[in-house]
Amino acid sequence: MIQDIYPSRLDNKYIPYTMTNDDTVLFFDTEGKLLVNISDGDIVFPKGSDMDAIGSVYAFSVDERNYFISLTQFERSYPSFEYMTIRELRDKCSGKELFAAFTAYHLWKWYTDNIYCGKCGEKLAFHERERALKCSRCGNTKYPRINPAVIVGVTKGDSILITKYRSGFAHNALVAGFTEIGETLEQTVEREVMEETGVKVKNIRYYKSQPWGMAQDILVGFFCDAEDDSEIHMDESELKYAEWVKREDIVLQPYSHSLTNEMMQVFKEGKI
Repeated sequence: MIQDIYPSRLDNKYIPYTMTNDDTVLFFDTEGKLLVNISDGDIVFPKGSDMDAIGSVYAFSVDERNYFISLTQFERSYPSFEYMTIRELRDKCSGKELFAAFTAYHLWKWYTDNIYCGKCGEKLAFHERERALKCSRCGNTKYPRINPAVIVGVTKGDSILITKYRSGFAHNALVAGFTEIGETLEQTVEREVMEETGVKVKNIRYYKSQPWGMAQDILVGFFCDAEDDSEIHMDESELKYAEWVKREDIVLQPYSHSLTNEMMQVFKEGKI
């Protein structure tokens, strides 16, 4: 999955570093596209020597390399570099730099969505000691938002419930959805499966989780069993396909970044 970068390691604790010329900088345009160079399938980012340290904030480190996010406009010409969406990078690349791009996008989106205080309207500033934004007028403090969502492998004997979205993502998927106010994750599993496919489930069990910075999510994977008398009644406004598929007939996604794909794969291989 995208976070599996061992032996490299992400260190996400906040340290108020000042950017140096050798540090790595992730620069997003106003649409959220990232300035990159693709070299032999690897992502290359600009260096601190190419950017202004003013308006840049320390994001995280991977191994011994520090990554910063530039929050200022960048108008300099940068030959061989181009702007690409996170989805485009996902489809072309893998490895620790792709995970860095996903994680940086999560932070960039949060910073750019929280310019002003939601209580008094004052402009927010970087907190001096932690990953937060603080209002100097009223003291309101904002922390990065993480959206919990479930990925659900619903099984019935030797088959699993495979879906395809009506729009957007074009490949096979599993039932998925966001946790609502007042719900447990297990209740989210029950509700989302019922809403999307009309299937009642039992024996809900945790599988794995995954950070998914592209949507500011933490994805939580569960497997569960369909009730014996459950029939599929697909929500046609959201899905264009929802069917029971035998292990040997499962068609996986074209890349191995996602928790969804891993869950389909382990079922296909008889490991679940």
